[in-house]
Parts: sequence; C-alpha cells; structure tokens
Amino acid sequence: MEYLKGDSRTQLTLYTTCLEDMIPQDNSVRFIDKFVNSLNLQELGFDAIASQGRPSYDPADLLKLYIYGYMNRTRSSRVLEKECSRNIEVIWLLKNLKPDHNTIARFRKENSKAIKRVFRQSVTIAKNFNLIGGVLIAGDSTKLRAQNSKKNNYNKKKIERHLAYIDKKLSQYNTELATADNDSKVKIQKNIEKHKRHQVKYTQIKQELEADTTTENPQLSTSDPDSRHQIVRGMITEVCYTAQTTVDEKHNILIDYKITNQNDKKAMGMMLRRAKSILRHHQFTALYDKGYHTGSEFDIAHSLGIETLVAIPNIGRASQAPDPKYNVEYFKYDKHKDCYICPQKQELTSNQNWYKARNYKFKQYKTKACKTCPVRNLCTTAKVNGKIVQRSEYAHAIEGNAERIKVNEDTYKKRQAIVEHPFGTIKRQWGFDYIITKRTIESASADFGLVALAYNLKRIINIGKASKSTKKLCLCHFRRVNRLYKPKKSIISVLKSLFYKRQEVFKIAT
Repeated sequence: MEYLKGDSRTQLTLYTTCLEDMIPQDNSVRFIDKFVNSLNLQELGFDAIASQGRPSYDPADLLKLYIYGYMNRTRSSRVLEKECSRNIEVIWLLKNLKPDHNTIARFRKENSKAIKRVFRQSVTIAKNFNLIGGVLIAGDSTKLRAQNSKKNNYNKKKIERHLAYIDKKLSQYNTELATADNDSKVKIQKNIEKHKRHQVKYTQIKQELEADTTTENPQLSTSDPDSRHQIVRGMITEVCYTAQTTVDEKHNILIDYKITNQNDKKAMGMMLRRAKSILRHHQFTALYDKGYHTGSEFDIAHSLGIETLVAIPNIGRASQAPDPKYNVEYFKYDKHKDCYICPQKQELTSNQNWYKARNYKFKQYKTKACKTCPVRNLCTTAKVNGKIVQRSEYAHAIEGNAERIKVNEDTYKKRQAIVEHPFGTIKRQWGFDYIITKRTIESASADFGLVALAYNLKRIINIGKASKSTKKLCLCHFRRVNRLYKPKKSIISVLKSLFYKRQEVFKIAT
C-alpha cells in the first residue's frame, strides 16, 4: 500500500480556473465583500478619490482586507501584505491588488472615526436582521495592554526615586574621581555623563508631570502617551487602555464600544447615554458589575429613564462595625423624619449641613445616646463622638439599586454570560489581549474598532448559517442597498461548452 501522491508541479492542465470558481458560495469572504460594497464609504468619512497625482487604493479594498484579517486573527500590516500574495481568499477579495504594509498601516491610523461609523453599520444590519433585542443589555470593560512598557511609564513618585538615585550615584562617582588613576577616571567620567543625561531627561518629565493638573495622580508614558498604568486584576498591573463595551442579550452582539484610559467609576452614565441613542429608546435594563457602583452615575441613569442593576460592593474594613450586625446597612432610614434608626431603636439625626467629599456631598447623622449605649463597643470603635452615619446626596439612587438587585437576582445572574462572551472570543480565542497600534488613543480606538467590527460580522455570519430566516433577511438587506453580488457564468463551464461545440463541428466536417 502506497501513500497518496499529489500531482506533479510541472504538470499542465487542460482547463484554466478563475478566482471566482475557487471561492465557495458560502465562504465568509463573500459576506465581507457584500457588506463593504453596501456602504457609502465617502459619507462614512473615508477619503474621496484624489483629483491629482497617481491613483490611490480604494478605501473599500483596504477595509475589506482589514476585516478579513481581523476575522482570521491577523492584525499586522506586514502579515496582511504577505496574505495579498499567498492567500487565495484575499487575492479574490482584493482582485489581485497588492498594497504594501505602509499603505495598509496608514489606512488604519488615519480612519479611526470612519472605522467607528462602519462598526455602527454592523449594528444597524444586526438590528435589521432582528438580532438585537434591545430589552436587556450588559456593560463591562476590559484592559488591553498598550505598546508601552512599565519601564517607560512615569509618575511623580517614580521620578523622585530616579532623581534621588542619580544624585546618590553622581555623589559617589565624584568621590571616586578624586582618588582614581587616569584609566579609572575615563570610565568614571563616562558614567557621570550617562547619569547626567538621564538626570536631564527625568527632570523634563518631572516638569511635565507637575504641569498636568487634569488629575490628582498624573502619569506620563513615553512610547504611547495616552496609555496609563492601571490595575488589571488583583495586584497585577499593566500599562494599558480600557475598552468599555455594551452587549445586547439576545445574541451577544456588541452595540457599542469606547476606548478610554480611565477606570469604570465614571463610565456607566456615558455608556447608557450612548446605548439609548443607538437603541432609540430607554425601555431596557442594563447590568453592570460593582466597579460601576457610583452614586452620580445612578443619578444619570435615573435622569435617562433607564433601569440599572449594579452589583453592590463589599463594605471596606474602615466602615465595618466590630460586630457585623451593627454595620450601616442595618440602620434603617426614615425618609419623613430624615433620621436613621439603629438596631437599638435610637434615632440618629443630622444638623442639616452638607459636607463635601471629593466627588459628592453628604450629611452626617449621630446621636448622644451612643455615650451610654450598652453595645457601643460592638457598634463603633470611635472613642469620642460615637457612631456617625454618612448619607450621600445620591443615597436614594443607591438604595433604589439595592432594592432592584434583591427583586431581580435571576436577571442579574445573566450579566456575566452576556458581556463576557465578546471578551472570551476576542481575548481568549483570537488572542487580541493587547492594542497593536501605538501613539494616541485614536489609534487604539481604530484597532479595537476593527476587532469589534470583525466580532459582530462573525456573529451575524454564524447566526445566519444556523438560521434560514436570518439568511433570507441578509439577502434582502443587500438587495435593498442594490449591491448584491451576482456571480457570472464560470470560465470552466464556458470552456466545456466550447470544447463540446468543437467536437460537434469536427463530426459534421468529417
């Protein structure tokens, strides 16, 4: 028994084949082609045809290349350049065009906003195919590593350590220089010059950090200026970006994303406002984890008329009573009297003054009964004033969320299954756990925008394969935009017909 053997590479074939016949009709590359052809790229913000100079590549072709690459786990412009010459699907998609890697990379860099609009079109198509329910959504964020090492990220404390170390080394070298011989002096002098260069660099960074008044703890990243050193999980930190996402429950389709360099505390209100605009109504429920539990954000959600279910964070140790039975959560608030009732049935009242914290205002509630209370040692560790309860100006919204969580526990349990689906696909399956572009948040947004677009299109394709009704809707959509691809008669069938006709002519002639 012999092994299977292929044909000889020098063997000539009778019939030639065209690119069209080499791509199956159900190949996803055809969907990419139809999708991009259905878009008015000029209206979406891509560059129009230049009136002068040499012809440029059509933005549609470069967009198709990127969508195909991201759907097949390829983001590098250099790898995509190679695919244009060796991948039959890419050759078919680009009609044998071969853009160089600089052209490919520049397209992504210069079209961040336009890519966002293309992503919006994928959401519109999903809505047209009835793949978005618009009843239950979930929001969350994920950290994506930036093209900036921890070494090249600085804050005030780090700069102070570097400068103190340099001062110490310079003092040490100057002492050694006084007693060194000629050969050693040359080496020491080089070290002094090196440290002085570093000193100038770090002093300049220190000045930039001191000039930054936008945040309490300014940072400076030298490779990717907009990236920030953040906690990823537990005690693990990375220099990264934060991708805020909103996912619809029906088919786990992304309806929105935004790249930021901040944490989740102030993100919920912004994402809900955008979700309301995208879904064009506010009759939906939004699920978020405890990282989004902020009073001011609940207030924004209430003003938008959107119901939210946000996990309640654990009480910090500093706020806990010696006996958990006397934690603030067991103090009942009387709205009519504006007072708290403690477990010992004592009233804690306020002086009606508002005190300012960093991001909100609050009242303080206390009672003189604390001094003679028999369970004081179980309730508080304060030795002078006794138990003090703070009530935020957003307390009503926070309490409303707590009540909704109690009533809708089963609904909230769906959060992880909804919002983690895209993250699992993008980061675990595709390996896109970092931003491939560098220099500015706009470039990072373009990269993640293509990731989100590829994810949505892949979801639509997979759902379409599983559902005949969705497939019909898909065809109707592309007919509606008058861009449906109609395959021509294959070259093979033409050659076959010519071959048989020639045989008939030969028979008649003889």
